[in-house]
Amino acid sequence: MAVRASREIVIDAPPEAILDALADVEAVPTWSSVHKHVHVVDRYDDGRPRRVEVTIKVLGLVDHEILEYHWGRDWVVWDADRTAQQHAQHVEYTLRREGNGTRVRFDITLEPSAPLPHFLIKHAKKTVLHAATEGLRRHVLDGQL
Repeated sequence: MAVRASREIVIDAPPEAILDALADVEAVPTWSSVHKHVHVVDRYDDGRPRRVEVTIKVLGLVDHEILEYHWGRDWVVWDADRTAQQHAQHVEYTLRREGNGTRVRFDITLEPSAPLPHFLIKHAKKTVLHAATEGLRRHVLDGQL
């Protein structure tokens, strides 16, 4: 059964700065407690990552993923190949200018490879959503100082 979660925040930065922060995937372990290791396998002609190997750890479960990134003017999407812990994963960041800042929406859909108790899913959602939004906010704002 697929698990879905989403969260919106406003970051006091232009969309371009947020996309640049997301494109700096090697820095993700510095602002996301979920990510332990990141390696770019290859890049698009504009330098943005295309395929990325990551090691993540959520609730003590470690997984190794290969992510396929796709970039737009105000969004980034990635999908993960099947792993030991999941059958599928789809993530989207969509950005919309709002005043002097940017509304950032993070959506994740994950299909675990085995059933998980509800309390674990609830805790994992909270951890992932916090890392993907508040961690990103801190990273973007630190980069502007």
